[in-house]
Amino acid sequence: MAQETFPEPKAGPDDAALLAHFAAGDPRAAAVLVDRLMPGLLRYATRLLNHRAEAEEVTQETLLRLWQVAGQWRSGEAQPKTWAYRVAGNLCTDRLRARRFAALPLDAAPDPADTGQSALAGLIEADRTQALAQALMLLPERQRQAVVLRHIEGLPNPQIAAILQIGVEAVESLISRGKRALEAALSGQKGRLGYEDEE
Repeated sequence: MAQETFPEPKAGPDDAALLAHFAAGDPRAAAVLVDRLMPGLLRYATRLLNHRAEAEEVTQETLLRLWQVAGQWRSGEAQPKTWAYRVAGNLCTDRLRARRFAALPLDAAPDPADTGQSALAGLIEADRTQALAQALMLLPERQRQAVVLRHIEGLPNPQIAAILQIGVEAVESLISRGKRALEAALSGQKGRLGYEDEE
């Protein structure tokens, strides 16, 4: 699976304030909040599911649920971003469980995008991305969520703890175990992935 690029979120008013404005009838606030939250949610869901179309559905469902609770949102209890990542993670978990029972194919990844790099570099990058995606799918769900949120989304551990509803020490433990498991899963593939020349 080729590494996808997504636009970065825009700066501006606080997410909770935007949600309150939307609840009061301002559709522009919703547009700003979508611009801010959607790229990260889509990256997160794509990494958890390894399936772009399903990730788009999860992202849409997450934002729909956020709009549905906007009128009852209580500022100070949770940040909309934290709440949205938690919902997206839960929706991804539900889909992964459904996959296990339905035995859906996991190889429906999109074709790599043209990045302008050499054909060999593109093939190596595609192999590395696919190997990482496959190794991530081997991790237990909570470890995968923690690793993706920390090392792919770049979220700080306290925010990950809020998303996963666990303590910061538990997040650190999940990330550490997840990284060790990824390293073990990928260790025998260094030569095939073109890393022997980079040591």
